[in-house]
Amino acid sequence: MDIQSRLTPLQPNQMSEDQQRVLAEILKGPRGNLDGPFLAWIHSPALADHAQRLGAFCRYGTALELRLTELAILTTAAWWRSQAEWQIHEPIARRAGVCDSVIEALRQQLTPTFTRPDEQCVYEIGQSLYQTRRVDTALYDQGVALFGEPAMVELIGVYGYYSLVAMTLNAFDVRRDPDTPLPFDE
Repeated sequence: MDIQSRLTPLQPNQMSEDQQRVLAEILKGPRGNLDGPFLAWIHSPALADHAQRLGAFCRYGTALELRLTELAILTTAAWWRSQAEWQIHEPIARRAGVCDSVIEALRQQLTPTFTRPDEQCVYEIGQSLYQTRRVDTALYDQGVALFGEPAMVELIGVYGYYSLVAMTLNAFDVRRDPDTPLPFDE
């Protein structure tokens, strides 16, 4: 897949030892590629090193079902209108069980109709964070009842991490396959 950005492309023979070390760690991890924000972060190996470990946890290590993590990621991608984040995670979310109607509503910046209370709660927590920068007591209590306190902490971490991803992708104009239509108008 052709991935482009406004940053200077780095070739392995041009990378510092720290960049090469971080690249090797990313490539041997669960991602297996230098995709998405890592194209930007590798320019700062210290940031890339910390971010890739946090990202691996947020994507693969939380107590949340993958379906719920991917819903949070798509909610974030839609909020930020992050083209590459959406393109990367939309097929993953679909395979994880997020239904087509929810995915399409998010893409169109509409409020989805949910059939699962856990998905409704994940979405509402994200919307609350993005719109008010807070989660009110009733919604917080609902999240704790559904997921438990540790998973609530992790869910907030997922929203924070993927906001960082979205901002990175947007700021550095990271694009996936230029022949694929963009999910969001610009």
